[in-house]
Amino acid sequence: MAETKYIFVTGGVSSSLGKGIIAASLAKLLQARGFRTTIQKLDPYINVDPGTLNPYEHGECYVTEDGAETDLDLGHYERFLNVNTSQANNVTTGRIYQSVIEKERRGEFLGKTVQVVPHITNEIKDRIQILGQNGEYDIVITEIGGTVGDIESLPYIEAVRQLKWELGDENALIIHLTLVPYLAAAGELKTKPTQHSVKTLMESGLKADILVCRTEHELSDDIRRKLAIFCNVRQEAVIQSIDAATIYDVPNLMLKEGLDTVTLKKLHLPDDTTPNLDRWNQFLDRHKNPKAEITIGLIGKYVELQDSYKSILEAFIHAGAENEVKVNVESIHSEFINENTIDHKFANLDGVLVAPGFGERGVEGKIDAVKYAREHNLPFLGICLGMQMAVIEFARNVLKLKTANSTEMDPKTKHPVIDLMEEQKEVTHKGGTMRLGAWDCKLTEGSKIQKAYGKTEIKERHRHRYEYNNKYKDELEKSGMLSTGINPETGLVEVVELKDHPWFVGVQYHPEYKSTVATPHPVFIAFIKAAYDFSKNKENASLA
Repeated sequence: MAETKYIFVTGGVSSSLGKGIIAASLAKLLQARGFRTTIQKLDPYINVDPGTLNPYEHGECYVTEDGAETDLDLGHYERFLNVNTSQANNVTTGRIYQSVIEKERRGEFLGKTVQVVPHITNEIKDRIQILGQNGEYDIVITEIGGTVGDIESLPYIEAVRQLKWELGDENALIIHLTLVPYLAAAGELKTKPTQHSVKTLMESGLKADILVCRTEHELSDDIRRKLAIFCNVRQEAVIQSIDAATIYDVPNLMLKEGLDTVTLKKLHLPDDTTPNLDRWNQFLDRHKNPKAEITIGLIGKYVELQDSYKSILEAFIHAGAENEVKVNVESIHSEFINENTIDHKFANLDGVLVAPGFGERGVEGKIDAVKYAREHNLPFLGICLGMQMAVIEFARNVLKLKTANSTEMDPKTKHPVIDLMEEQKEVTHKGGTMRLGAWDCKLTEGSKIQKAYGKTEIKERHRHRYEYNNKYKDELEKSGMLSTGINPETGLVEVVELKDHPWFVGVQYHPEYKSTVATPHPVFIAFIKAAYDFSKNKENASLA
């Protein structure tokens, strides 16, 4: 292909309609046809990145291989496409303005008045086209955050308007995702919100080429015809996106609706192949037809907001399908775990995952959860802070260092078994200053973690400031907490596991970020397998 094609996904009527899933599903279909495809997200908030945002505000902060703290939609992109994203795949207003201001300070606009148009819009256009400049991709899909009409989205809409004019209609198209609500009192679907949304888009100089309509009920031909007439799109380009049982159904639903076919036609690309979704559908079949069920306790302090642990929940789905089991996740708030409640809350669990996080709220509940898993031989996986809690619990209750803690929670603890990394001690700024991105790790031959991966050298993504304190390593190992994963460059302990436990593993890194439909993460596969074995043994014991 001579030129990279650009697809822009905008949203209207309401937020949270699923632009990221539609973008990822279309990308999956195009990829399955042989087109090299990637996706990027333009976020209109002024934060430079979501790294300093509370999970209650923005959900999970997703970390890429190159260490970018990004929007959680990038996790969907990677899980669908099985292709790594990077810093270039997530752009925020904060990053745009920061770049333009830095250029102004360097004198690049000397003598000029710096304005939204053309300077901010030019910067946005440059960021949009970065992924298409080196010939690596045939198609770049750009999701624009927010909804049309939002004040903060206007510079992005204007940049897209200019870019579409510059590229030409055969090289760029607009997909507008909108809502067609069902009014129970009237007993019918209403198209007026979509009409107004498209009108707002047109007022900004953009015309929707394809309408994707979120709906709870089937769109009749009459409704499709009405939308086509009033929104200036062809009827074949009115695409129904009906509520699905799982996000992983959406690519097949979009295939049935012909979203990929319409897209290729409008971009003047060949439509002479059929998407190869064999691997995808094999996963779906195992996911929808499990041979058994298990229950995993997800222990965290943001459990009431599922987006806070989105990658973990999706990794459970991938690993569950790989093991042909349905993973029921029981979210348990760590603040409400104590010695009086834990037996009741954990009675039906087949495994425990102690989630990552920051700060001291809910920490003691996490430590109690670790203790329960250790003493009851319950399969355990600790991620980042969860791994650190495992080290603290073991130090307190096995080594009898009763005041053992992390200096994050208690800066004056006598036994800092978890301590601030040396290079972090002079850091004052919060944004983008943690250990981030992929780091090497060497695994101990024959360990549980090494058997899970099937190799001794791995590379995993990090997001933390505090680490295992190597001053306690010998004492911990002598008592049975083995250090089975070490960063060869820094000596940082990446993995701990218990010698005399069926499956107890803590990892400093975030394996959930690298789990995809095509390649479920080996740590989650092994953890779910251990939980399934625990479930079977529990069932056999009850029958004996």
